[in-house]
Amino acid sequence: MDIFGGAPRVLGYPRPVVAKCGTDATLRCQIIGDPRPDVIWERKNVQILSEGRHMLKEEGKAYMLIITGVTQQDAGQYICKARNNIGETYAAASLKVEGENEPQEEANSEHKKEDGEDMNKENNKPRFLIKPLSLRVDRGEDVAFSCKIWGTPLPQVTWEKDGKKLNDIFESSHFSVSNQDGGWFQLKIYRTRIPDKGVYTCKAINCHGEVLAGAVLLVEPVPERKENIMSLDSLTNSQWSPKHRGGRLSLSRVTEEPPVNVSKVKKFAVAEGKHAKFRCLVTGKPKPEIIWKKDGIPLEPGRRHLIFEDREGYYTLKVLYCKVQDTGLYVCAASNALGNTLSVVHLTVKGPAVQFRRPLKDIEVKERDVAVLECEVPDESVPAAWYLEDQRLMPSSKYGMEQKGTKRRLTIHDVGTDDDGVYLCEMPDGAKSIAELSVKGTIVRKLPRKLEVLEGENAAFCVEVEDDDMEVHWFKDGLKLHETHQTILKSFGKTHILVFVNVAYQDSGVVTFVTGRSKTSSRLKVKAMRHCPPICPVGVKMDVDRPNSALLTWVPAPNSQTSTRSIFVLERQEVGSQEWQKCFTSESSSTSAEVAGDSVPCEGDYRFRVCCINKYGRSGHVEFPKVVHLVPGPKIRSRLQEREVVEGEDARFFIELSATMVGTWFLNSTQLQHGGRYSIQQEQTQHTLVIHETRVAENTAEVTFIANGVRDSAVLKVKSAVVKFNPLSELDRNKRVHMGDTVVLYCEVSHHFAKVFWLKDGQELQPTEDLNIQSDGNMRRIVIQSADASHSGVYTCKTSWDVIDFNIDVEEPPVMIVEPKNDVVMKSYISEDIHLQCELSRSSGKVRWFKDEQEVENSDKIQLISEGPYRRLTILCASAEDGGEYVCETDGDTYLKTPQTQLELTHLASERLELSCEISQSDAHVHWYRDGLEVEEGPNLILEADRLHRRLVIPMTNMNDSGEYVCDTEDDSVAFFVTIIGKNEDIRVNEIHLTPTTRRWWQSLQLNL
Repeated sequence: MDIFGGAPRVLGYPRPVVAKCGTDATLRCQIIGDPRPDVIWERKNVQILSEGRHMLKEEGKAYMLIITGVTQQDAGQYICKARNNIGETYAAASLKVEGENEPQEEANSEHKKEDGEDMNKENNKPRFLIKPLSLRVDRGEDVAFSCKIWGTPLPQVTWEKDGKKLNDIFESSHFSVSNQDGGWFQLKIYRTRIPDKGVYTCKAINCHGEVLAGAVLLVEPVPERKENIMSLDSLTNSQWSPKHRGGRLSLSRVTEEPPVNVSKVKKFAVAEGKHAKFRCLVTGKPKPEIIWKKDGIPLEPGRRHLIFEDREGYYTLKVLYCKVQDTGLYVCAASNALGNTLSVVHLTVKGPAVQFRRPLKDIEVKERDVAVLECEVPDESVPAAWYLEDQRLMPSSKYGMEQKGTKRRLTIHDVGTDDDGVYLCEMPDGAKSIAELSVKGTIVRKLPRKLEVLEGENAAFCVEVEDDDMEVHWFKDGLKLHETHQTILKSFGKTHILVFVNVAYQDSGVVTFVTGRSKTSSRLKVKAMRHCPPICPVGVKMDVDRPNSALLTWVPAPNSQTSTRSIFVLERQEVGSQEWQKCFTSESSSTSAEVAGDSVPCEGDYRFRVCCINKYGRSGHVEFPKVVHLVPGPKIRSRLQEREVVEGEDARFFIELSATMVGTWFLNSTQLQHGGRYSIQQEQTQHTLVIHETRVAENTAEVTFIANGVRDSAVLKVKSAVVKFNPLSELDRNKRVHMGDTVVLYCEVSHHFAKVFWLKDGQELQPTEDLNIQSDGNMRRIVIQSADASHSGVYTCKTSWDVIDFNIDVEEPPVMIVEPKNDVVMKSYISEDIHLQCELSRSSGKVRWFKDEQEVENSDKIQLISEGPYRRLTILCASAEDGGEYVCETDGDTYLKTPQTQLELTHLASERLELSCEISQSDAHVHWYRDGLEVEEGPNLILEADRLHRRLVIPMTNMNDSGEYVCDTEDDSVAFFVTIIGKNEDIRVNEIHLTPTTRRWWQSLQLNL
């Protein structure tokens, strides 16, 4: 966080100047700051420009105002103001002119003229309508800061970075400055580099005054391919400084990274567990980019590697709690557009004289888990102490410490983010074993264990979490922090930043970052400048004899310092409360304040106290002797916020007041009423306006809320909506459906509020009883309840930006057989006609007839007849050969099966008889029975098994072979009723008698001849 420097500070205050009338006078003030501050001189709240008898001059840290030919009118007090994006400071200088006095009447006239000029300057001085926004970009991307400024005449605008002019640090091709109509000004930086990060300020000046606004730019490094480890052949002629000595590098134009000569590399050694600090001073324009490497591998900031630029301009690497593994070659590589250079040092980390038998090992655990660190000391009698960095750990419910023989174990329970760090196990002789504990959780980049800064500097904290849009909170000493002029809170996606500006000694404390159940803490230590804090004011008085207000006055301490700038802070406390709140600050020259009822949050009795603050500390408080009753007027608690929406979206504006009152909403100059596109609601002190279905024509419209004594405005921005359809497959866009089916056509748009139009063959569709048009979130669909031929065609869904087509082809439904619904059994006699009939679902349907899987055609014996929805097959004068399975088949169904069976038959004597059945498993055992008795094989009775078929064969039958034959398995059986007759007897078909199990088997039509 080196991008945040220090607020301006006065090193040498101006001395009173005495000049004779007509001679020249020079006022001088010495000021420093990082970024370099902008310094102006003022008299009577009017800025002094370098023109006429006044000349402004800079010499390093000294800022001078030179007045030529001074007169009595030049006598008086002059203010030197210094300001940067972090803070500001003031210094007063007095000029006494010796010589003739000006007549009193002329002086009075001059004062009146100056008062009128002050009013005109205040109304026409520059001001920011839109300030530049802080940005974060990846390295190599272009970035632009834009702002809108008002002033009469139109101000001149200059841009600076970290207090330096852009031309001094950037080449001309790296940036451009432009302005457009309407008061818009822009700074654009091309192909950003890591050194481009920092604070950019935009300063607007006209003849009536100036304003300043700043924004932070963060440049994130882009992951690069792993570089090869550099060859170490020769050393550049550059200086290197370990510890507290600094080396300087100047960049010159070179074409490649200089090689390194190992034999000439400077050596540096530290004991294990100590810190190593390297500093390198690099100069060049544009500002160089610095990369630290160890053995050719780039180093990243972490718990043990601190990388920063210190206040003296040195690029610094600090290796904390060095391990033996940290031994190696460290390189500071600097580069800019003109070339590159490097500086090298070799670090040796020496282990202790008495080694650990087994050192600690780095471990990684998840939040809320248990972490165990273990090592072995040389001897069982050697005690060991545990440290978390420089903090001695003691046994507790958090830390468990065990000693078993030579083993030393530290157990950390309920590990949190703050447990992430460097742990040390130390023996009495100073030998240390070091390990890093990495805690993986919601917080990816944690706060440093502690941060030390000097008074007047900025204290910056940076945290990175694993996801965007997480709810985060900052605390200091348990109190939640909020954005103020001295406390900066910024969020860039996963990165969250806290900066305390111009810290004082009393700002020391514990800073905590919290998100969900995770937190990380850092101890902030502000080092005092060894100056005395201010002394309490005296002579406090309180005048309450005025309506709804009080006049508070005090006197600075008689022996207080006058060379140090100080301010008075006034605080209030409601009677019955324990909390004091700051309500007023003033310069040391102001010793009174009027507190009105409008300044308090609620009606009540209030007491007040005052103290004095300078850069060295804060005095004690002095409480005023009386209590005053104050009643607040209406105020805005939550202001209107600018809204940016996409065309068609709803825009919601919200304002909260301090008291319940009726308000009125305006869009530009038009008063709004509840209803239609406008929803206006009030819940006690909260007022809400919702503009439905916003339009592009309303872009940049001003939304205003007015109540009794309260007025606030915000801008509505409406962007054009580019509505696109998500792509669909060919199957979804081309549909073939049957008549009577339900048809659903759907598509998904990119914005849920998008309006679409449905057309069929170019004609816009409207909802009907059979056609429903639906909109659900991002989904758009039409539903046709029952399709018919008229619904065939091309359907189109279109927006103003995109179009998608659907093709629907409605076909007639397949022909179905409606009668018979199931297979049926038919009985017939030889020589009779057989009639098989089916009824179709549609008269125009076509069928095909099959017998034993062979298609049947018209012949002299077989007639195929079609009458309306009926289809018949007639067999004239049927014979035994006509037995079999008959099937009537359509496109949609198949019915009228007639599987062949021999469950009941009449047979002629002296002919071969074959009974057959089919089983479900080839290895199943079957038994054959005749009239209840199991049969046995013989010359005239053969039992056959062929895979799934089982047969009983009588080669030559006689009258005695008549009877009931049963094929039986373990789970089922089938019966055959056989009648043997003479050749002269008529053969008739008897009724089939099935066992219950066999009836379950056969469900198809049986045709037995």
